Amino acid sequence: MSRLDVLVVGAGLAGLSCALRLVSAGARVAIVDRKTDVARGVQTTGIFVRKTLEDFDLPAAHLGAPVSRVVLCSPARRRLELTSEKTEFRIGRMGALYTELLRRCIDAGALWWPETRYLGSSPAEDGSTVTLTRRRRDEKVHARVIVGADGALSRVAADLGLEQNRHWIVGVEDVFERWSDAPTLHCFLDPVLAPGYIAWVADDGEELHVGVGGYPDRFRPREALEAFRRSVSAQFGLRGLARKERRGGRIPVGGILGRIGCARGLLVGDAAGAVSPLTAGGLDPAIRLSEYAAAVIGARLRTGDPAALAYYRSDGFRPRFVSRSWMRGLLGGIRAPAVYELACAAARTWPVSGLVRHVFFGRGSFPDPEPVVMAELRALYGEPWPTMMRSTAR
Repeated sequence: MSRLDVLVVGAGLAGLSCALRLVSAGARVAIVDRKTDVARGVQTTGIFVRKTLEDFDLPAAHLGAPVSRVVLCSPARRRLELTSEKTEFRIGRMGALYTELLRRCIDAGALWWPETRYLGSSPAEDGSTVTLTRRRRDEKVHARVIVGADGALSRVAADLGLEQNRHWIVGVEDVFERWSDAPTLHCFLDPVLAPGYIAWVADDGEELHVGVGGYPDRFRPREALEAFRRSVSAQFGLRGLARKERRGGRIPVGGILGRIGCARGLLVGDAAGAVSPLTAGGLDPAIRLSEYAAAVIGARLRTGDPAALAYYRSDGFRPRFVSRSWMRGLLGGIRAPAVYELACAAARTWPVSGLVRHVFFGRGSFPDPEPVVMAELRALYGEPWPTMMRSTAR
């Protein structure tokens, strides 16, 4: 039976970020995923916000051009343009980014097990006995810690008795290659086309992402996407463009979950509900929560004390989600296009315009771990393992 320090289930941004920190610090880590190629089956548009770009060293070669302009469109397609003096967004080439992060993990010594399914686990001395299916054969491994990075419907969460996501929207988008000289994020408010969320055209000058999202019980995503594409085809020159990729999936919008860790493992990324309830942005939380997870796991591995994982908790984050959850409920309750028209008209006035700019351009995102918790962790278990992606150019 293979013996691991950490088994990371899921090779998305959250899982790979966590694995990279752990293996770079000397842990024996295996990364498992049902896919054969991490660049395939990408679900996210991949919009990185300014806070992430400023705080973390992301591979610049896998980021699109800077985006500083947002156009907000009402149901009647009345436009409100917002421009920032700073780079507010960059769209990641997520397949290439995942591939690069995986390469770094492997180069640092991580084991990569593609075409592998997590079936379940049971308590064992100093960890868990985990059952996997690798290339159609069941096998067991011993892991001191399990990291659930397996998405909104996390099997690891269910298996470890941790909290699971109950509220989500679904999104679907088409990706095209199209050259332009005005990178812009276009957001379309329409409670019929995209109930409870938005439709979008994200253009970074090289790629064009055209998508819709909303509550799954109130629309048919693919039909809505086709309708939206037709409605913006002339405006964005879609006629004749070949679709490069189609993406889609569930996005949890209930806020970070209450119980995201236990003595045998913990959750990161979408599995932990670490997604903004309002904007459905999850890339910044994926990196920050993975950094926190790696620090706590480091304490557990150094000392052999499973109780160290109790310091991985969400109570310091949850208050930051209260206002966004309230706004999510408000947004989700609007079904009449006329209400959105009034809201968009109000967005042109003070002080509502300031709130709108804050939503798009504010640096508020997922917070770093609460200083009190980290101080307690250091006092009991020593200095956390070093972070591997923090930017030194701040």
